[in-house]
Amino acid sequence: MKVGVMAGYWGSHPPRRMEQTIAEAEASGVDSFWTAESYGSDALTPLAWWGARTSRIALGTSVCQISARTPTALAMAAQTIDHLSGGRLILGIGASGPQVVEGWYGQSYPRPLERTREYVSIMRSVWRREEPVTFEGKHFQLPYQGGTGLGKPLKSIVHPLRSDIPVYMGAEGPKNVALAAEIADGWTPLWFSPKTDDFYRAALAEGFAREGARRTAEDFEVANVCWLSEDEDVERAAARLKPVVALYAGGMGAKGANFHNDVFVRMGWGEACAEVQRLYLAGRADLAAQAVPTAMVEDVALVGPVDKICEDIVKRWKPTVLTTLILGGWPRPQSRERILEAVRS
Repeated sequence: MKVGVMAGYWGSHPPRRMEQTIAEAEASGVDSFWTAESYGSDALTPLAWWGARTSRIALGTSVCQISARTPTALAMAAQTIDHLSGGRLILGIGASGPQVVEGWYGQSYPRPLERTREYVSIMRSVWRREEPVTFEGKHFQLPYQGGTGLGKPLKSIVHPLRSDIPVYMGAEGPKNVALAAEIADGWTPLWFSPKTDDFYRAALAEGFAREGARRTAEDFEVANVCWLSEDEDVERAAARLKPVVALYAGGMGAKGANFHNDVFVRMGWGEACAEVQRLYLAGRADLAAQAVPTAMVEDVALVGPVDKICEDIVKRWKPTVLTTLILGGWPRPQSRERILEAVRS
């Protein structure tokens, strides 16, 4: 199993010490470094900024939201960073949810799988650079139909360093996971739990079995962000992550339209999720965090003393479909090599 480190997105200020973290990660042989976006900081700018301080580590987005940019705009950004980094980009994309897509980007959310399929097809056409890009889909048309009528098919001025930049898809539901297996090079889960491994293996297998599937189980990557909280006291370690779990399970999306909530329900946390969501949507984020069971955090994160964390990695996480464990937290200096070695061994 490969190991990555996540910078994520941020709120009031960028994460502190990130320059030091990425330098230590590269020196420690970490395979990949990842950024994210929601509706504040974007994923591409910090990836380029911090990535410029590296020379070997792969640079990934987990994820760029497809409604934030047209397919050609993201293809341009991707081939630009890929050139500047010497071919180290992993382009993770995702559909996000209706709250962000319609409320923040002002775009229509329905039929996200269909939009994703068209989006990826256009980006790959840009990178192949075989001919001027044209596309006639339900969601995207190149050239644009209407307007001045002066639009013409164009070919990228840039000759991409790689004509086939790897695309990973962020997905949580079984249909979207199957689509990732069919059209992408990898899948980036969110809130993956080892106990749902069989469920996701079945969804991936459905995608691999489709006619024209791009990859097989043998050459497909699954890179999951796994939160890390070290502490000799498990309860104290889990408590640091409960506000994050509560935000996603309770506050991300509307009642009845929260895909993260659905993920935890599938794990068997339906009753807890209902209470967390009720409190969060009532404006009591503090109580929502307190309502998250410690075992619910342990299902999706690495928490506690280093011995427990290493045992969990070896016994619970490594036997799963995951190929890369992206640490959502940089290990302490005194435990770093043990944790990294537990992932890589």
